[in-house]
Amino acid sequence: MPIVVDVDVMLARRKMSVGELAERVGITPANLAVLKNGRAKAVRFTTLAALCEVLDCQPGDLLRWEPETGQPETRTEEGTAGDTVAAVGENA
Repeated sequence: MPIVVDVDVMLARRKMSVGELAERVGITPANLAVLKNGRAKAVRFTTLAALCEVLDCQPGDLLRWEPETGQPETRTEEGTAGDTVAAVGENA
């Protein structure tokens, strides 16, 4: 998945356990494990905000984007090169 979750990094910096973070954020340890292991399909903004508040960080400290291997994308002013090709193909 191109979105990488760095909750472990912030937990280590704050010297906090998964259980403590889950309790303070108000989610189950199992749901926090799903998020930190990269298996979550979505994250609510309220959960992200609570994580940032408890960990005293910004969303970018917890989430980052990495391109999928083998699929380098070049950015254009309109979006990705793939978006441009798709848009051209729609007009054909």
